[in-house]
Amino acid sequence: MNLLFEHIRIVHPAQGLDGRYFLWLRDGRIEALSVEPIEGDSHTHRIPAEELVAVPGLFDLHVHARDPGQTHKEDLDSVTAAAANGGFTGICCMPNTEPALDRPELLAYVRERTRTAPVEVHCCAALTRGRRGEELAPLLELYAAGARMFSDDGTWLASAELLRRAFRYLEGTDALIAQHCQEPTLTVDFAINEGILSTRLGLKGYPAVAEEIAIARDLLLASACGNPRYHVQHISTRGAVELIRIAKQRGLRVSCEVTPHHLVLTEEAVAEFDTNAKMNPPLRTQADVEALREALAEGTIDCIATDHAPHALHEKLQEFSQAPLGVIGLETALGVVLTKLVHTGIITLERLVEAMAIAPRQLLGLPIPRIEPGAEANLTIFAPDEEWRVEPERFRSKARNTPFAGWELRGKPRWTIYRQHLWESSL
Repeated sequence: MNLLFEHIRIVHPAQGLDGRYFLWLRDGRIEALSVEPIEGDSHTHRIPAEELVAVPGLFDLHVHARDPGQTHKEDLDSVTAAAANGGFTGICCMPNTEPALDRPELLAYVRERTRTAPVEVHCCAALTRGRRGEELAPLLELYAAGARMFSDDGTWLASAELLRRAFRYLEGTDALIAQHCQEPTLTVDFAINEGILSTRLGLKGYPAVAEEIAIARDLLLASACGNPRYHVQHISTRGAVELIRIAKQRGLRVSCEVTPHHLVLTEEAVAEFDTNAKMNPPLRTQADVEALREALAEGTIDCIATDHAPHALHEKLQEFSQAPLGVIGLETALGVVLTKLVHTGIITLERLVEAMAIAPRQLLGLPIPRIEPGAEANLTIFAPDEEWRVEPERFRSKARNTPFAGWELRGKPRWTIYRQHLWESSL
């Protein structure tokens, strides 16, 4: 795999790079990087790259691999292929598998199964045994086994005492405790956002305050526990944004993520009972979307994560109230963010790289890929102006539950390069 990209734009905010370069990759490493032409050698394939951009490999902090236990939805082979196909070179798998990722041997299973995968794979371990919220998982053993983030993702740890113990047990480590913030008594059997639309459709709603109550409780507890690292998953409301903003201003070590679908879709996407737009947290109002966009642009929201949640076709074909929650996103995230946020001027390309490549790794304490001679190649290469249509049959995921099917996007992943894997996107 020897490649010479000629006149490619390289964007890497952490290195202060934004310009046109000749980029020579040889045997999985960056052989040379220069503003002047590079001769290369007879074993190198030259690629005219005036229409391409190279950035440090994208990393998705929130992926449901469904393996072990639900491999009819997705498995580690298909999820890593989907990630590479969508332009990612790294992912973090959530623990809501069957069994939950609450023991070191299960982390070892994921590590061994993905040893030769085309992307880097990390695990978020369960915060409590079986994700049941009753007893803490062996946090320090899981940390020693490689876990750097802990969550009962999909379930908020409602016990303040257990969360306080978790903060204390992980003192002295760089571990990140993450919460899916959803106060459960306010959201029983919900289907969509609570509001005028839920009333009109006759569906049980999930009020914004249910998310905000959970965040507020956790922030107060973190403040009382010596200011540990704390992360809010997939925020979706104006109130959540304001709570995070205030917490950061007060010096709390809080971070958060947002999904592409919460940045571009509103609750109106479910007005025709489209189960592919049914998710948790639900799509909110236009005012919420605007608040999320502003917070992402200014840095209050740290990163973009897909919350890739695959389901089998027959599961999503059920009646709306019965269909499972969740949408996939690995293969549409880059195109959606470029189209709806970068090309519209809401965020810059540099901010995209920070939110989709740099910040996710920083939150897990992982090294940021370097684009410089001698470094291992860990790159996402995309065509920012190439137009394409989202056709789920081209996905490498097993699942097809995307709300973006048929969308015309501008900005397409072309290659990912990681561990000498060169992946050409089929989208």
